[in-house]
Amino acid sequence: MNLEIIILAAGKGSRMKSSLPKVLHPVAGSPMLQRVVDTAQTLAPRAIHVVVGHGADDVKQAMGDAAVNWVTQAEQRGTGHAVLQALPVIGEDSVVLVLYGDVPLIRTETLTELVAAAASAPAVLTARVSNPAGLGRILRDNTGKLLGVVEHKDASQAELAIDEINTGVMAVPAADLRSYLPRVGNENAQGEYYLPDVLSLAVADGRAVASCMATSEVEVLGVNDRVQLNRVEREFQRRRAEDLLLQGVAVADVSRLDIRGELTCGSDVFIDVNVVIEGVVQLEDGARIGPNCVLKNAVVGAGAQIHAMSHIEEATIGPDANVGPYARLRPGTELAAGARVGNFVETKKARIGVGSKINHLSYVGDCEMGAGVNIGAGTITCNYDGVNKHKTTMGDGVFVGSNSTLVAPIEIADGGFVGAGSTVTKAVGEDELAVSRAKQRNIQGWNRPGKPDGEQ
Repeated sequence: MNLEIIILAAGKGSRMKSSLPKVLHPVAGSPMLQRVVDTAQTLAPRAIHVVVGHGADDVKQAMGDAAVNWVTQAEQRGTGHAVLQALPVIGEDSVVLVLYGDVPLIRTETLTELVAAAASAPAVLTARVSNPAGLGRILRDNTGKLLGVVEHKDASQAELAIDEINTGVMAVPAADLRSYLPRVGNENAQGEYYLPDVLSLAVADGRAVASCMATSEVEVLGVNDRVQLNRVEREFQRRRAEDLLLQGVAVADVSRLDIRGELTCGSDVFIDVNVVIEGVVQLEDGARIGPNCVLKNAVVGAGAQIHAMSHIEEATIGPDANVGPYARLRPGTELAAGARVGNFVETKKARIGVGSKINHLSYVGDCEMGAGVNIGAGTITCNYDGVNKHKTTMGDGVFVGSNSTLVAPIEIADGGFVGAGSTVTKAVGEDELAVSRAKQRNIQGWNRPGKPDGEQ
């Protein structure tokens, strides 16, 4: 069986109350449409065709180099009309699966079952829902045979009581689409050409139309407003968190983890509450992530700990290293094994050697640091002269006292020592002590500043 997939993504989504096309609103950090394309690709189809209309250029640009064929629906005249636009590029021998760019939670297993049911006749995905208002109802005879679909606005009172709904997702042999779609009319309350009408036409021709039931109503939830978008987001995140649990990852609370990219974990990893994962993140064996941390495009080595409130972006944390709490590691930061970056420390493009420590209240940027270095509180590397960035280099065993200023470009050799409160502008040799301070004076009998009489 040759499978081709059509994804309908032409609608404006006015209920989103946004200038962004509906299918570009993010689910777990990626456009909804991308989530649907990702699911479609798991079925290994011969081709994926995406029908666009409103905001077509924005949609194409946002999807980048996605391996899809773009089809334009210049006027939005219903789902049947949308599929009709794609038919000219569909193979004669294909089975066509129709998906929607705003229904991102359908599972691969459900779609596989639906496609298998459509080998020789149309098949539709249905669901039982607690509140079917606004949705098309599945019509069956007294034996359970599917007769067709009636849209909510065209349904009688008896039909409105039906709780089995049409999800809109269908699998149909291409030959049937070519036969039935041109016969679909628009004599309905919306004046649109409905794709589900092909089911009624097939039944009228004596065809046995198949149906499959979704696992839950959440699986087929479509997004028409931000309330539904939030429901989809939370379900997507819950699934991801539960997948991690099944892999052996300890997740403190599945409802308080957001994965907005790709996360891979080794064994015995722990993730505390309110952690946000962006981009591509790797947590190696025994890594521990504290509460309220953000990790973006980062690697956290085996046994490393990221403490609460830390922000890690495009950084590599070596094994058994410690970060935070309240640390910010900016792009280009690399911590070697056992290194420590403590509270209220910011680093950028800094290589921090084995066992080196920047424990608190410091900024280290454009710096290469050897092993066993100690950076005192309040130390900064002055790496920017207003035009260019400059590098600070420290050898092994360097000690920098608190509240020191290192003016780059500068080098401190192995064993170099900088006295607290120094501003260092020249190289410090091996095992040398650098002290740069104004001479202290103690003045007796001075008058403490005060406010004029009568002021408080």
